[in-house]
Amino acid sequence: MSTEAAIHDSIDSAATTVGALWPIHSFVTANPLAGFEDRPFSEAVTQAADLLGGRGYPSAETFRAALQRGQIDPEILDAELSELGYDDDPEILLDHMANASDATDGDAHAATDRAEKVLTKWLSAFLDEGSAHWSMPNREAGFYTAFREVVGYDSEIPDEGVVADLPETPTEAIEAVLAPYPERQWDSIFEDQLAALPGWTGLIKQRADAEGEWQSAHPISLAGYLAARLALLDAVDADISPSNDSIDPDPTAELAGAFLRAWEATYRSDLVESVATESQSLADNDTPSRPDAQLVFCIDTRSEIIRRHIEATGDYETYGYAGFFGIPMEYQGYDADVSVDACPPILDPQHHVTDMPTDDETQASHDRWSGLRETADEIIETLEANAATAYGFVETAGSGYSLALAARTLVPGRVSDLLDAADGQVPDEHEFCEPLVHHQHTYAGDLPVGLTTEEKVEYAATAFDLMGWETFSRLVVFTGHASQTANNPYDASLDCGACAGNPGGPNARVLAKICNNEAVRAELRDRGFEIPDDTVFLAGEHNTTTDEVELYDSDVPESHVAELAQLRSDLATAREEAAAERAESMGADGSAAVSETERRAADWAETRPEWGLAGNAGFVIGPRELTSDLDLDGRAFLHSYDWSTDPDGDALEAILTGPMVVTQWINTQYYFSTVDNAVYGSGSKVTHNPVGNIGVYQGNGGDLMTGLPQQSLMAADDEPYHQPLRLSTVIHAPVDHVTEVLAANEELAELLDNNWLSLTVVDPTQDHGAFQYEHDLEWTHLSERAEASAVSPTAPAVADD
Repeated sequence: MSTEAAIHDSIDSAATTVGALWPIHSFVTANPLAGFEDRPFSEAVTQAADLLGGRGYPSAETFRAALQRGQIDPEILDAELSELGYDDDPEILLDHMANASDATDGDAHAATDRAEKVLTKWLSAFLDEGSAHWSMPNREAGFYTAFREVVGYDSEIPDEGVVADLPETPTEAIEAVLAPYPERQWDSIFEDQLAALPGWTGLIKQRADAEGEWQSAHPISLAGYLAARLALLDAVDADISPSNDSIDPDPTAELAGAFLRAWEATYRSDLVESVATESQSLADNDTPSRPDAQLVFCIDTRSEIIRRHIEATGDYETYGYAGFFGIPMEYQGYDADVSVDACPPILDPQHHVTDMPTDDETQASHDRWSGLRETADEIIETLEANAATAYGFVETAGSGYSLALAARTLVPGRVSDLLDAADGQVPDEHEFCEPLVHHQHTYAGDLPVGLTTEEKVEYAATAFDLMGWETFSRLVVFTGHASQTANNPYDASLDCGACAGNPGGPNARVLAKICNNEAVRAELRDRGFEIPDDTVFLAGEHNTTTDEVELYDSDVPESHVAELAQLRSDLATAREEAAAERAESMGADGSAAVSETERRAADWAETRPEWGLAGNAGFVIGPRELTSDLDLDGRAFLHSYDWSTDPDGDALEAILTGPMVVTQWINTQYYFSTVDNAVYGSGSKVTHNPVGNIGVYQGNGGDLMTGLPQQSLMAADDEPYHQPLRLSTVIHAPVDHVTEVLAANEELAELLDNNWLSLTVVDPTQDHGAFQYEHDLEWTHLSERAEASAVSPTAPAVADD
């Protein structure tokens, strides 16, 4: 193998331990320890602590608070502790954990810090995605070449070592710096250097893998990054020798693991018991009549709240489905400069869909009003970017501008009303545009524009298959979701994760248009989906900050107007109830909940417009009837599924390999951001410094922060709102069907075997008994109706590891 090939192979191997980081404008939640998922959780957090310095378990104080609030069952905890040989009182053990966990940080390395200051300056300039007014020169040639050309002009870079005469290629530069080191040390050196700034490394890794428009225009690679980094380190004479010393294993890790398992088991036992009870009731129920309307929401935990309140207002049926509605597409809005991926990051877009105007008069009105808003936005952007201009503008504008600033700060609710009134003058895109869904026999980049009839049928059928759909109402609403917030770099983290941090309304519109197509409906009927002639599909979007559900009803015929009016009225009632519940969770007055949520959405000083997915802990896969009578407190993902309509288990396999994997990503992002916000999160929003439209610093430089901010997780500085638990998945299906799916998907079984999440099956064919997944496709019977020496239906039971 050539030296160049060996270097690239070594870099690829070392990079697996650093998780990908998406630009903040399309924030995607992902497990920050994704590169460690091939090993048990307990080993992974220990090795990650060695490499990244992050804590892997909640603190003693967090466990103590959970115990005091009754979130940890004392009997379950006692059993976990006894199994490990601990017989002291839990409070004494928590004191021991707190005392033993106090650790000191290592000494800072001045030379490395000096090199990184220069490196991150040029990284931020090169990777900027549209916010910089002056661009780094020669970006089109790639990062290493551009960096090589500015080295001679940067007085902060010493004229020493390799950097004094940088080789022409990254590989040559890396080889020159590594000359004193044997090849057996390269992996360790690369791993250390890539982990030193995991935020920048993760962004480069994601950008290079995605090969999007910014990467095409301004390419960067991990090899180019490492070449610049190693050359700078060489210039300041920093030591890059791989360390032979490891951080001492956390002496309290075993104890913390016991507390964590007890906390998770307490939550899981209540959830499983409720689902098993409802499973029995479900078996006794008659076939339901045709509901007044059916609404499909994202599986997002925030949907659980609004779905519950909608169902309470009338004869409505709701479903849960991944929020991109099964359409792996790239979407370009009517007046958008670029397209965005509108599907989960585990999928590649397969179609390009754009909004095309269909109403000239409404389009003209939109262009006229939106042009005024765009001009105002440009003025504000100029003020933000240029302090001198800002002072001049305020001097010229006088007291009127000052009053406007004061109003936004002191009475954001009133400003919200004014902005809503102004926005009401601007027609939304869906009022004069339709998504170009029909196959155009042309391409946008590498993607075909639109979908063929066969593809449309397949996406619609897959949706109905996965949800176990049998009866169709006169109105069926596919409801995407988006958040609303002001002055928030993390706004994309509150939008639809299944749409790669973008609003889900466009995907809902595409699926509704597909299902209203007569040719598609005819083929769906041939495949067993009896869609009545009077069924009308429409799209909508759930604002998760205010709980308003907007319906896109331009295609609804006169024959359905009365039902549509009733649905709107009931959605308004449901909004009031859901907003009151949400406001209470944020410590606000529930009696004025709608106005409070609107204030939070408009207030540019609000650090917590909503809680997002904080609190997520469970994932229920089964008919809605299993959870419709339960208040799950907005903590559970809900995916509709009917095992009786899925004899081959294909739909179940699609849910487990798709949505369950994505929810595990979300869950671990929230978990690690909570247990160590400094390393795996992003600290306080108050001190965030956005950079290049790609991320945030804490302070004025350094590494990009990789996770969620404190305000998305904490009720107070020392009081987590999010309970850091690994995901508990509950499936309503025969346990043999689940076993077959796991046996056919080794990586999925590996996640379970390594304890990154738990899995329980409530089996309706075995007296609604509950079976807990243990290891190697083995299960333990948990049902109270089981015999004391319960064994798995497929293999002998094993003890919890």
